[in-house]
Amino acid sequence: MSDPLKKKNKRSSAHLLQRLRYELLVQLDEVMDSQWLYTNPDADNLDEWKDDITETLTGILRERKVKLRGEDKFLRELLRILQIYGPISGALLDPTVSEIMIVGPEKIYVEREGKLDRIPQRLPSENASIQLIRNILHHNHREIEEGVSMIDARLSDGSRLNAVFAPVAVEGSMLTIRKFRQDIINATDLVDRDTLSPAMVEFLQVAVESHLNIIVGGGTGSGKTTMLNVLSSYIPEGERIITIEDTAELQLSQDHVGRMEVMPPNRFGEGGVPIDQLFRNSLRMRPDRIVVGECRGKEAFDMLQAMNTGHDGSMTTLHANSARDILTRLENMVLMAGYGLPTEAVRRQIGTAIHLLFHMRRFPDGSRKLSSITEITGLQGDTISTQELFTFREEGRSADGTVQGRFLPASMAPKFFDRLREEGKSPPVELFR
Repeated sequence: MSDPLKKKNKRSSAHLLQRLRYELLVQLDEVMDSQWLYTNPDADNLDEWKDDITETLTGILRERKVKLRGEDKFLRELLRILQIYGPISGALLDPTVSEIMIVGPEKIYVEREGKLDRIPQRLPSENASIQLIRNILHHNHREIEEGVSMIDARLSDGSRLNAVFAPVAVEGSMLTIRKFRQDIINATDLVDRDTLSPAMVEFLQVAVESHLNIIVGGGTGSGKTTMLNVLSSYIPEGERIITIEDTAELQLSQDHVGRMEVMPPNRFGEGGVPIDQLFRNSLRMRPDRIVVGECRGKEAFDMLQAMNTGHDGSMTTLHANSARDILTRLENMVLMAGYGLPTEAVRRQIGTAIHLLFHMRRFPDGSRKLSSITEITGLQGDTISTQELFTFREEGRSADGTVQGRFLPASMAPKFFDRLREEGKSPPVELFR
């Protein structure tokens, strides 16, 4: 059995080293010309470049009175990061940055706490932009295939990369990196950030342990995957979990987790393994829970079928602007899958398969909140009936633009609490009084 304390200490040590790398890089930029940040130094000057950087970094460590076990290895790793990532090395190591965006050689942006900032670093030319992308892909075992104008990749640390080249990219090659969080966010962290309330945390734990099927909806960057991670953390240790993702980024702490990732086809359209095929295969793997990173196509039909045939407790995310929009998007995905089902049949499938809808919202101040939790209560004719259990009520803005508001529970307890009572359990009805 794995040791949680050992895992935690290992993560803490890695986090401290990452923080030190970033701080050294900031100091390095202060004492040296920022030109050294440009990617891919000339081969003739590479040894001299490495020697200068190593000498400067060693001096900074001595000034800070920092002694590292394996210092040579630490410095070699930092040099490797600089050589690969060039002008975005600092942003890559900055713990406050969640996303890095390059638009042509002149513009580099980062996202911090939901807000975009342009940083002073830049690339000297379009060729340097392309070379930077090549370097990153090469060191992550991918290459730019001839004739390809767009590429998706997962970096070795779990971060997601998307690159777009001319002629699709009009003003120069574009690179986007969504950084993978090394630290696992838990429900307490989300309460501290005012993403949800303590009462909502208690409810979602009950919902997961009760094997409810849950869909988390929201816009891009609203925190859907983070919420899915938190929900998944309440799956009991004794259950077998299968995860299916377009790009692997879920962080489950349980021991018995089988992870699968979509394999894109090659440039000839051959050899790919799509998400719907992975989902169908997962049903043969004796799963207790199936967690799909994002539902976006015809796999929606297979998912509903599975949820309706005994695979309760499954979860996924999808893009949606509201709780009701989650249902509309899901319905459209199934209808567009090409199975020829009438709308009424699709709605019956949804109404009996899905139990809860979680909607995440990103606000103008950059904050992310679980804006509503909605229960599907059944069908009235061909209309899916719902009741909102929790909602975030916005009540204005503070002087600095921060969103103000409260998380409010409904006055009526969820319908599924009746089933829990019939099973001899005591659901927390006091949350809704």
